[in-house]
Formats: sequence, C-alpha cells, structure tokens
Amino acid sequence: MLSETISPTPKYALITGASRGIGASIAESMAQEGYHLYLTCRRSSDKLSEIASRLTSQYKIECIPIIADMGNPDNVDDIFAQISSLDVLINNAGISYVGLLHEMSIADWRKVMSINLDALFYTCRKAIPLMLQNHSGRIINISSVWGNVGASMEAAYSASKGGVNSFTKALAKELAPSGIQVNAIACGVIDTDMNKFLSAGDRETLRNEIPADRIGQPEEIAQTVLSLLHTPEYLTGQIITIDGGWT
Repeated sequence: MLSETISPTPKYALITGASRGIGASIAESMAQEGYHLYLTCRRSSDKLSEIASRLTSQYKIECIPIIADMGNPDNVDDIFAQISSLDVLINNAGISYVGLLHEMSIADWRKVMSINLDALFYTCRKAIPLMLQNHSGRIINISSVWGNVGASMEAAYSASKGGVNSFTKALAKELAPSGIQVNAIACGVIDTDMNKFLSAGDRETLRNEIPADRIGQPEEIAQTVLSLLHTPEYLTGQIITIDGGWT
C-alpha cells in the first residue's frame, strides 16, 4: 500500500517596500523557499507587478502586488483586509533624509517618522492576531547601523531607526510567550537606490572605511533574513548588524 503524500502547509509572508533593492531581493529569496507573498510599494506599480508576475511564474507561488503608503494606517488596514493567514512580516519600507536638522521641515520630519517607524506599529498590530492563531510567527524589521550610532546630517533617519531597534526589543519581550519572534537587521552601506545620491568619491571613501573593503549587496540582507527564518525560536529581540565590520 502506497503511503499517503501529505502536502506541506502553505506559508505566507508580507514584505513592504518590495519593488527594488533589499525588498525585491528578500522577495526573491522567500519565493525560492516556497512562500506565498504579499508585496507592497508606494509608487512603482509597474515594477512591482513585473516582480510579482515573474516570481509567480518562476517559483509557482501566489504573489500579490499592492500599492500602498505604509505610513498611512488606512492603507495598511486595506492590505490586511486581503490577508487571512500570515507567517512572516518583513518591515522593509523606508525613506532617508540627508540635510541639516535646522533646515528640515516639520512635514519632512513627520514623513520620515511615518514611513520608517509608525508603519511598524500599523503592520504589527494587524499581523499579531493572525500569528497568534498558530502560536507562531516571525517579524523582521529592516533597520540601519545609524539606529545604533547615529549619523551627522541624518538625525531624523537615525532617530527613526533607533526607534525601530527599541520597538523590536520591546515587542520581542511581549510576544516571546506566544512563540512569535521579533528581530531586526541593522544594515550598513548597501548598494541600493537609497544610496545613489552618493558621489563616486563618497562611495570610495566609504569603501575605504569598511574593513570588508566593499559596499554590501541587497542579496546579502536577503540571505540574513532567510537565516533568521530558520533560527531557533529562542533567538528573539536581537538587532543583527551586517556592515562588513564598519561600526
């Protein structure tokens, strides 16, 4: 008598800011692992749809592209109205601001905080009840080394990422009894569009400061995410720094 084949339970993940860079690399890696994906971005509808279509075809998964501002709680509510099961939440959406603090407008400050920090509250408060159903889940927040040490002319960005780190540690303690892991990845200089404003000279100066003697790649952050997805449940509340030994 042939043994009955048991199909694996489908796994679902939400990745914010997935149309390019780190988010797109994470989506690719998780699709390879067989996750069904919800992908968001603010503006790049065509690019996000192209990524979703390719991942669906290549990896035989379900991949749903959603245009949304993660700093808008109504938009986040609309996203979760489409989600009935969630195993992994990757909070990757973020923006930077480089400039003197006294020249920064209140609107720009609020925009940075809204997308980089407030969005974590909006997504987590919706994701947690779904994860509690299975007494398991993983929340991974993409942070920055500037959240650890701060950066000149990036006070708002540094403050928002410092908030991400504290949020991560506090929420991990809250959810550990429920089997839900919460960790963050503090990225160093990664070769993404966010850093395209750097001149060739600036990039060379940075490279010379980094012991690894190079700028990091989005795929390396995606590999770190996959590593966290396979760690024991006991690993939670950690800020994992990946920066080539820079800070």
